[in-house]
Amino acid sequence: MLTEQKNNINFNNLKKNITACNKCSRLVSFRNKISKEKRKQYSNEKYWGKPISGFGDYKGKILFVGLAPAAHGGTRTGRVFTGDKSSSFLYKCLHKVKISNQPNSVHLNDGLKLKKAYITTALKCVPPGDKPLKNELENCFNFFNKEILLLNNLKVIVALGKVAFDACKQFYKHNYHFNEKMIFGHEKIYKLPNNIFLVGCYHPSPRNVNTGRINEKKMTNLFRKVLKLV
Repeated sequence: MLTEQKNNINFNNLKKNITACNKCSRLVSFRNKISKEKRKQYSNEKYWGKPISGFGDYKGKILFVGLAPAAHGGTRTGRVFTGDKSSSFLYKCLHKVKISNQPNSVHLNDGLKLKKAYITTALKCVPPGDKPLKNELENCFNFFNKEILLLNNLKVIVALGKVAFDACKQFYKHNYHFNEKMIFGHEKIYKLPNNIFLVGCYHPSPRNVNTGRINEKKMTNLFRKVLKLV
């Protein structure tokens, strides 16, 4: 019980530190610009406009890692994979395999819960053109690193896209001096030094969905494989 309380405090402290970060001037300027100009359909909403920490069950065994909060998704709502097309597709798939309690992720108070899973991003702020600079990823790595280390029951990491996959590789290089060659690919599975599996998955972006690179069947089939690894 004391360990659980301590971990909860650690997560809350990390969340506060992430939210208060202004280290990357380019990202600060961009998120402020987005929050001020807004998308027309959300013109009456107040944008979150700050860095965003992960969400879910920190006692969970599965970690989903994305690239960064979406410009008019997480940056608007204050929760990763919330309020945009990528999140709609992702949660439809997560709900089908019973990892989430509902098939959509709309806003902070929509009742969404993850079952034995946690979701975060390698970068905590939205980058222009969804293309983070090397130094921005390096600046954010400290947060990403601490977030993973606090997930004590972790068994599987699902990297949603190559940037997320590379961030996970960096985590293992940093903490375990693990330098084995790992190439990103959908359904590629690697067993890591601490008996955790790293799984590659195409990002649920509208581009990947519209081009047929990923669809509900492919993603849910992969998630079912992930559940068998837990």
